[in-house]
Amino acid sequence: MSLTDYTTLGRTGLRVSPLCMGAMTFGTEWGFGVDEKISRQMFDRYVGAGGNFIDTADGYTNGNSETMIGKFVTEGKLRDRLAIATKFTFNGQPGNPNGGGNGRKNIYRALEGSLRRLQTDYVDLYYMHSWDVVTPVEEVLSTLTDLVRAGKIRYFGMSDVPAWYVARMQTLAEQEGKECIATLQLEYSLAERSIEREHVPAAQELGIGICPWGPLASGFLTGKYKREGNTGKGEGRLSGAAAFFNRYTEHNGRVLDAVLAAAKQLGKTPAQIALNWLATQPGVTSTILGATSVAQIEDNLGAIEFAIPADLRKKLDEASALEPVHPYNFFTPFFQGRVSGGTSLQPWQRAHVYPGPVAEKKATAAEK
Repeated sequence: MSLTDYTTLGRTGLRVSPLCMGAMTFGTEWGFGVDEKISRQMFDRYVGAGGNFIDTADGYTNGNSETMIGKFVTEGKLRDRLAIATKFTFNGQPGNPNGGGNGRKNIYRALEGSLRRLQTDYVDLYYMHSWDVVTPVEEVLSTLTDLVRAGKIRYFGMSDVPAWYVARMQTLAEQEGKECIATLQLEYSLAERSIEREHVPAAQELGIGICPWGPLASGFLTGKYKREGNTGKGEGRLSGAAAFFNRYTEHNGRVLDAVLAAAKQLGKTPAQIALNWLATQPGVTSTILGATSVAQIEDNLGAIEFAIPADLRKKLDEASALEPVHPYNFFTPFFQGRVSGGTSLQPWQRAHVYPGPVAEKKATAAEK
């Protein structure tokens, strides 16, 4: 693949690059981002290579990420060429309960601010950044539908939400003639494959694209960070907010070993191996990059220009495989063989079965 192998975003006519320029690092306010000069260099390199998909949020670097993108796009006269995604949900007004969340009042407030900072009159893709646990699905859906039909946004997506929430919203949209979810933005990488249990099958069933964030697990999969003692924290980015995710586990250690071995064998960087694996996973539309230098962007852009041989991909799959906890252990080949009476499964059925020696071993032990 290359950046110009554009693909449609879910069940829409919007065509986007297989790698998306993530702009969470545009701005120094969070401690791990970069200044405007480097941000522009990364932006220019991505767009110059044919990339057309930019991802930001109203809260990234306190709004400065959107401001920079608005400036870069306007000065380059790139608005019609690029697909710009931003997000709402998180509160930027401490003490104001309606300064965040997914209610209609905040969605309109947040969008007006984003449009102003981005210097545009519409957003191509507008994400609900996270489930707020209180706003009814119906209110979010009707508000976003109204915004599409008013021309303020072209499409909308969901980020960091339960799979049941996605399924309910999409079903209501289909039944009530409202606008449908275009894509999901969720954490997904060799170190974090949890969305394969529910979100990926739901997205494939409901015609929704998937745009993963955190493809390198906050840099863990590059192999450049070291653990701090026996804690889940590490140096660099893994010493800050990213330490919340506790990348340093026994499971992830096996994953990183497999990534490093594949990188050595293929003469690629660990980051390229991790990105390539993810960009070619079923259901994935566009993988979001989170670089902090032009050198990293250069490396990342080369991640889709080769294929991982089947034997190495199998090793990566096995090292990172999910443990088939209940009820997913009933969807392993062992139990599904009992369901089918030992007959062969059709290809579309096999897509829902959890493969791997770990799954087989646990299912067999459970049966005994």
